[in-house]
Formats: sequence, C-alpha cells, structure tokens
Amino acid sequence: MDRRNFLTGAAAVVGGTVAFTPLRAPAANADAASTRLALPVPPQPTAFGATGRDFPKVCGNLGNQNHSTLRGIDRGNVRRLGGAWHVNLEGGSTSARSQQSTIVVQDGVLYVQSGQQNVFAVDGRTGEVKWKTNVGSQQTNMRGVGLGEGLVFTTSGSNIVYALDQKTGAVVWQRELLVAGEGDPNCDPQEGQCGGNRGGLAGAVVYWDGLIYVGTEGSTAGARGRAYALDARTGEIAWTFWGPPGPGEYGNDTWEGDTWKTGGVVCWIHPAIDPELGLVYWTFGNPYPRTNGSTRGGTNLFANCLVAIDAKTGKRRWHFQSVHHDIWDFDNVMAPVLIDLRIGHRTRKVVVYGSKVGMFYILDRETGKGVHGITERPVPQEPRQKTWPTQPFPGGEPFVHQAPSFHDTTRPVPYYPTGEIFTPFWDDATILFPGAGGGADWSYMSFSPHTGFVYVGYGLVNSSYSNTNGGRVNTARPLGEYFSGGIAAVDPRTNKPVWRKEGEWSLAHGNGILTTAGRVMFQGGPDGVLHAMDDATGRDLWSWQCGAGVHTSPVSYEIDGEQYVAVFAGGSWLPYPDIPKGDHLWAFKLNGEVGPAPAPTPPSKRNQIRTAPVAGADADNTVTLGRIWDSAAGAPGGAENTVAQNAMSPQHMTVPAGTEVTFVNPSGNEHSHGAASFFEHVFNSGRLKPGESYKHTFTERGEYFYNDPVFPQSTGKIVVQ
Repeated sequence: MDRRNFLTGAAAVVGGTVAFTPLRAPAANADAASTRLALPVPPQPTAFGATGRDFPKVCGNLGNQNHSTLRGIDRGNVRRLGGAWHVNLEGGSTSARSQQSTIVVQDGVLYVQSGQQNVFAVDGRTGEVKWKTNVGSQQTNMRGVGLGEGLVFTTSGSNIVYALDQKTGAVVWQRELLVAGEGDPNCDPQEGQCGGNRGGLAGAVVYWDGLIYVGTEGSTAGARGRAYALDARTGEIAWTFWGPPGPGEYGNDTWEGDTWKTGGVVCWIHPAIDPELGLVYWTFGNPYPRTNGSTRGGTNLFANCLVAIDAKTGKRRWHFQSVHHDIWDFDNVMAPVLIDLRIGHRTRKVVVYGSKVGMFYILDRETGKGVHGITERPVPQEPRQKTWPTQPFPGGEPFVHQAPSFHDTTRPVPYYPTGEIFTPFWDDATILFPGAGGGADWSYMSFSPHTGFVYVGYGLVNSSYSNTNGGRVNTARPLGEYFSGGIAAVDPRTNKPVWRKEGEWSLAHGNGILTTAGRVMFQGGPDGVLHAMDDATGRDLWSWQCGAGVHTSPVSYEIDGEQYVAVFAGGSWLPYPDIPKGDHLWAFKLNGEVGPAPAPTPPSKRNQIRTAPVAGADADNTVTLGRIWDSAAGAPGGAENTVAQNAMSPQHMTVPAGTEVTFVNPSGNEHSHGAASFFEHVFNSGRLKPGESYKHTFTERGEYFYNDPVFPQSTGKIVVQ
C-alpha cells in the first residue's frame, strides 16, 4: 500500500521509514537521515536527575526524557542481546485486564506493580523476587511506583496510596484519597465529588523533594478531576488542584451553570517537574459529558490543558488549553517532556505537550507561550454542541495526518459522514481521524540528546462520534475498520517530523520508547515483540518475543559495569480487545542465554465483531436488518433500532460455502435499511424499503463485513466456512 500521498509536504519512503523532505534536503536513503539530526543539543539541566546505572522513576528523570546514558549496548552489538532472566510475576496468570506498570530501578533492584495489585522488588541480576506486597484486590491501571526517602510509593484500586519500606515491602503508611469533602467547601460533604462519580487514582507516582504527586481518572463517568501532592513522610495532603475549578476560582466562569461539579478533567498520567523553576507540569483530560457539549457551554478549563503548578503550594502559574470545549475526547493527556533546546542562537527551556491531536505544542516552560507560535484558527461549528469558534494550532507540522485517508488504515468504513480534525457532529455517527485514541495517546515519548529528536508512537485508528442521545455510539471505533500505527521522530527546534516509520500495529497506548547513549531505541508492541532500532533512522536492528503485549516502557540499568534492558510485558485492552495477556518480566544483556517466549496469538488487525456466532441454519440463513438479535429467544428482536452498532439479526452468522443468505428489511420497520460489504465490496443490497429483501450466495470461504448504508454504524459479519 502506498502511504505517501497523505503525508504533510513531499516525502520519500526509505527502507520502511517515511522521511519528510521539507526540512532542508531530501534523504536519499535511510542512513542519510542521520545527516539531518537536530543538533547541537545544549546540556540538559542536572536538576532533572540522571539515568545510568539506575532508572529511578517512570520515564527516567523528572523531565520525562525516557533516555538512558548507558552505551554498552549499541548499534553494533545489539544483535547479541539475549535473555538474562525471565520471571512470571503472577505465576503465569493472564487474568489481569492489563499490565501497564513501567519498571523503575535503583541500586540493582527493579520495582514494578501488577494489575493484580501486587508490588514487587526483583533482583536485577538474577530475577529473584526479593519481596512482594499486596495492596488490594480491586484491579485498576497500575502505571508505576515512585521512589524516595527509602520508600516505594504506590496507588491501589481502592484509592489508597501506600508507602512501602524499600528494603522489606512492609507498609509504612497508607492514605485513602477521593473521600468526602477533602477541603473543598464546594463539594457535597457526603458525596465528596460534588454529585459526580468518585473516580479513581491513576498514573505513576512521582517523588520530588519531600512530596509525591498522584493523579486521578474517571472523567468518562463524570468524576471531578484533581491532582494531589502528599507529604512523602506521612501521606498528609499538601495540596489539591481541581481540574474543573469551583466558584471563586480562576476558570470557573468557563463552565455553564454547575456543570463544573461533574466536569471530568482528570490527570491520569504522571507529570514532569522542573526543580529549578519549582513547577510541576500536569496534563488534564477531557470534560464531561465527553461527546455532548450542549449542556456545558464555555471553554471548560482546565480540560485539555497543560497546567504549570507551583510544586510546593499547588497554585496555578500558567496554563495552556490545547482544545477548547472538547467534544472529541482529544484530551491530550500524556507525560510532558521537558527539554532545553538551542533554537537559533538562543537556549530555550521548553515543554513538549500534545498527543491525540497528532501535533505537538512546544511551549516555554516559564511562560506557557508557544515557542513556534500558536494560531487560533476558525473551525466548523455546530450550535447544538456549543462548539468554540476557534482552535489553537501550533507552528510547525503535525506528526500524523489529521483526516481519514484512503492510503492507510484510517480508510473510513463506507457510508459514514467523515471529517478532519475538529469537525463537529450531532446525531449522525461521524468518522474522524485522529480518533479518541489518537494520533498518539499516552505512550511515553523519548528525547535523545544524541539526535535531538523527540520520538512518539502513534496509532492510525478512526473513531465514530455522536452525541450519545438515545443510545447512540460514543467514541466507538467503527466495526470492521483496520488498525495500524508507527513511530515518528520530530525535530523540536522546528516542530516538524523528520521521519515516520509505519508498521502493522498501533503504538499509542502505553508502548513507550526508550533511547540510549548507545544510539539504540527500544519499543514493544501489542503482538509481544520488543524491537531495537537505530535512533537516527528507525531501522530495525533486533527483536524479541516477550510472550504478551508490551504496553509499558522499556528501561535500562547497570550492575557491576554490565548493562541490562528490562521490560514488563502483560498486555492491555486498547485499541485491540484481544491483546495477549500475561505477567512476563524480562531482563536482557549481551550474550544472555535465556530464549524468547513462545509467540502468542496476535491481536486482530481489524475491529472485530465479538458477539457469539449464530449458525445460519438456526436463523433460516436470513439476516433481519434494523433489529437486534434476541439471544435468549434465538430470533430477531421485535423493535426497529436505528442507532446501535449491532442492529443486524444475527450480527455474526456462520454459513457453509455455497449458502444463499437473505437480507430482509421486515415490514414492521419504519425506515429503509440495507447490507453492503466492505472493503471488498462483494455484495450490496442497496436501500431496501420495509418488506423488501435481497439474496446473495457466498461461494468462497472467508470473513465478510457489511454495514447498513442508511444507518452505517450498524454492522454485521458473515463467516463462510
């Protein structure tokens, strides 16, 4: 498939990597990209902390640069990597919905959480579990511990923060959060959430200078988001910063009426910290309701914002809102990256922000102003959604295209209305790209001082949107669409992509990137394969099957002068529901003797219909259009449905080759319906009026997706055996 036509500017495909040419001269081959490195890079602030023998926090240092200064494993010898050791932390269990905890390393010991609510300390040389502490039974997303003052800090599914003794794992203190009131007089003292959902704790814990920083999740259920700083020694709350401000607070007037009370705006990924400026940089997510803005007029601060907060007092220093009055779930929640750059003859302290929208906002860390400029552009309007008239666009270029394309997997499922970024919608399910999962999403980025590039994983996955009224789809990924993605290298001095490496998997959901001084970068995928690549070009150098999807970030550490790379592979659930699960903790070293895991069944690259199949003979080889299958009765439902994704009865049917299948619009329906196959276009009934039918004989084995041309979100599948 030729993927060049949709790129921003002229481009050339080189060795599987898309090299952008508007930056100076075109690259004639993959190695030529190394002549266009974003150099020189000034020294990075020592206050961020250094990685090397340790990898002491998620994303390495306080600036979230996700870079290791180790160089023992390099582009010349990385092919000799083998397993140093491998441990199944939960005894081989695949019961966790996801394993998203990135490892941290200090003094040769690895610290990692499991979705089963266990925290582990593991010997980095041998893989021996030194201690294991359980912090509950209610599973939640565990994304990494914090280390400081001889303690290991972790959240739990019960919304309790624990401080564990770093040597023994014993509980030193615990503090329940998200409880009634918590010092905000605007909250109902009984509910604590001003009438909304309680939400949960989220994100990796970050320690700095006596405080730990803890985020929250739950915006899709109307939780009122907040960010916490706790005293690391006692667990006492030092300050709380509310996502939707209350009355009398800056930004409350950007919410219509009392909608701030259930406004969402959670900060579910960990922040960055600049100790020299005394600021914590935290990204806050989408408002609630997520895709219906009709009740919450205004820009809805601090939704879709990067907020610079005084690290000691919790007071807002500045904010930048990347999406005004969001109705697309473009929350841009990610781990912001702090970099010192040389632009022209000036050294600039910047923060790199942005993910789902497919473009970066590179901002001055002191002021929040766009280093490359920010332009408010008029965008299409939908008065019923109370859309904001403009949206901010940064100088530079997006790192992915910003509309569905027929040249990659964002090819839209037929018959849906489609649109580019910021296209509004109302009743009709409308396909947009980027979708609710990006572009990029929350995969941790990396900055390498050896190339000057910022590396980001992205997905090429559409979403369909509607206002959700009457059971309409929310941010559903259209059934039958394909998924893929890749990696982009961006020059932050210009905010333009230098190259893009497209592959078979979406890499936007936790598939973090590690770069090293050995000029190798590492990233894992949903299929369980960990890759090592040349950081200048993206060229593959080595790969390893880890046994389950890799939705954490690799790390590197050193023991007695020997470099290791480690990763936790346990799978996840986005954007592929069938990502292989597990509990595989791996460490690699040169000439390691432990072999790879058996390859699991990879996820489907197509958004599958996962309802139980019905044999055609049990449905008279007939699909009834506009009706939802009644599985208890084994028959089509009695009422017409025009908003659901499964208004085909049965939605998933199996038949032998040579079977004639009838598609019928029953006379009791009020609307026309139809059945048209995609993307192969094998059959098409056209529009059938109530009482009309269409027949097609399936002669070849295979999987045939089809949808209703009148109500395209309704999708079915025939499997011919």
